[in-house]
Amino acid sequence: MLSGTIATWPWCMALAFGLSLATNPTRAQEPTLLRVNAFPNAKALPLHAGIATGVFEQRGFKIELHLTENSRSQREGLAAGKFDVVHSAVDNAVAMIEVAKHDVVIVSGGDSGMNEFFVQADIKSFADLRGRTIVVDAPDTAYALQAKKILLQHGLKDGDYTVKPVGAGIYRFKAMLEDKGHAGGILNLPFTVQAEQAGLKSLGRTIDMLGPYQAAGAFAMRSWAERNRDTVDRYLAAYVAALRWVRDPANRAESVAILVDKLRLSGQEAERTYALLMDPGFGFTPDAAFDREGFRNMLALRAEIERKPGTAAPPPERYVDLGYYERAIKLVGR
Repeated sequence: MLSGTIATWPWCMALAFGLSLATNPTRAQEPTLLRVNAFPNAKALPLHAGIATGVFEQRGFKIELHLTENSRSQREGLAAGKFDVVHSAVDNAVAMIEVAKHDVVIVSGGDSGMNEFFVQADIKSFADLRGRTIVVDAPDTAYALQAKKILLQHGLKDGDYTVKPVGAGIYRFKAMLEDKGHAGGILNLPFTVQAEQAGLKSLGRTIDMLGPYQAAGAFAMRSWAERNRDTVDRYLAAYVAALRWVRDPANRAESVAILVDKLRLSGQEAERTYALLMDPGFGFTPDAAFDREGFRNMLALRAEIERKPGTAAPPPERYVDLGYYERAIKLVGR
């Protein structure tokens, strides 16, 4: 009797363990911890929503979300291994490659910037910015380059105005509110909505002045992405799923509530912000698709402003690998 019990014990234990996994599948595999960095603005809504609704958890991720004060600390943090994936203007990835000589890869798109050039109420045109101060995040990337190009289009060259780095959109907005000497700057959502309510004036959307532009996207250190190819594929699929949730009209009220909570907006500000986020020509690009024409334009703008007019922009393939995104779309389904 005893020997029979001993003989069957390993089989019974294996069966019990198998039943335990079947009834509690989350124990079969621990979620993948992913450190994600983004700016504290409305573009982070899919990240906040994906965490709050369990979209990331359902796809096997525990997201550790870091919100950055400026693009410089974001770039340095990614290079130092403090973050795994960054959501930011992809011009920052280009700067990491070209200036800091870090091997970074862009793996998805996101939006065209959601940017408007805001100025103090007394400014009537771009010409009035001569001799005034423009606030930017960092002076050498992304929307600062957009500002320089727009001012150049209106006859203002370097030296005709002062560039003052103050950090992310929230800090540019606060700088303009607190000091009228900060005459202008490029703002994005939700700060454009708040700026308009505060009496600041928009001189126009940047995409209307500069044409198609690939702004926000996801990028990572290339070596890390290559070592963690499956993780990147699955993360982008989860991000697209979270973005689809946000863009679903059935989830409007919940999305607005997240904006109110995370960005400390009024209900009216959050409603207006959400409406603009849903505009595919201005807000989120559906499924975070990559705009190749917009990226070429971004590279050309950077080549013009940071180098010399007429300098050929490098080929996009130097910076982008959309294989991750294409596999992610297959995972999440059309």
